[in-house]
Amino acid sequence: MPELPDVVVYLEALTPRIVGQPLQRINLLSPFVLRSVDPPIASVHGRIVRRLRRLGKRIVLAFGPSTGSGSPRAESRGDDELFLVLHLMIAGRLRWREPGQKPGMGPKLILATLEFPNGTLFFTEASSKKRASMQLVAGEAALAAIGRGGLEPLDATLDEFRDALIRENHTVKRALTDPRLFSGIGNAYSDEILHAARMSPLKLTQSMKPDEIERLYGATRDTLLAWIDRLRASVGDRFPEKVTAFRDDMAVHGRFRKPCPVCGAPVQRIVYAENECNYCARCQTGGRLLADRSLSRLLREDWPKSLDEI
Repeated sequence: MPELPDVVVYLEALTPRIVGQPLQRINLLSPFVLRSVDPPIASVHGRIVRRLRRLGKRIVLAFGPSTGSGSPRAESRGDDELFLVLHLMIAGRLRWREPGQKPGMGPKLILATLEFPNGTLFFTEASSKKRASMQLVAGEAALAAIGRGGLEPLDATLDEFRDALIRENHTVKRALTDPRLFSGIGNAYSDEILHAARMSPLKLTQSMKPDEIERLYGATRDTLLAWIDRLRASVGDRFPEKVTAFRDDMAVHGRFRKPCPVCGAPVQRIVYAENECNYCARCQTGGRLLADRSLSRLLREDWPKSLDEI
């Protein structure tokens, strides 16, 4: 799932391409992508994209008044802002094509197209589960209502970070990925943050000492900012096409059994539901292996407790 650094780079690529441009038309190619009915989606036809913003892991297009080519309903709203909210979920992606440029993707992947005078934005999803979504809402209050309320980690002070972290007694991995507590952090970057902080993903937040919270705060900021810079450098002036949660230069995420870049020990994992948590036992848990819900129950007494037992 695209997370905070990926969404930031998406927004930076979209801004020079669509801000100030009228959205001529939205074509919905999947019956599942649109999750709202009022205002009608045609309300944005002819409206100008005034600005872009991030709402957690969502991308928000803010529209000003109609240019006159939209529907009567759109024009009747006057200066009231409309917000088109794109939630990419796990397999959703955005692709930009200049006029006359071929899509370069199978039609079954395309959920919707947003047509502008200078190009087309393709909203795609490489999954049969169709989780990616689009909502159109009117006004700031309606936009705030669909937000999860999490703290922006790059804007927060240490005290604000601490308050959010210990508000509930969760594992630190769960707390970082809870959108009600922190905005924009998911499975991938939480793994990287915890590795940078040299901290067990299963440590309980309300048991953390002040110096541990401060270390986690610094690792969160440093990791997110570093990855924003890396992604910017890799994209340059192009539109980001290879947005993925698995990157070769990540320290632990998606690197099960590969060597930790710090100590060389094999990266470990815990599998749960549809996700997995990757960590370095030597750097983060003092060499202790964390119990995997499925494998540890299957192996029982044969489950290794440390790196030395593997």
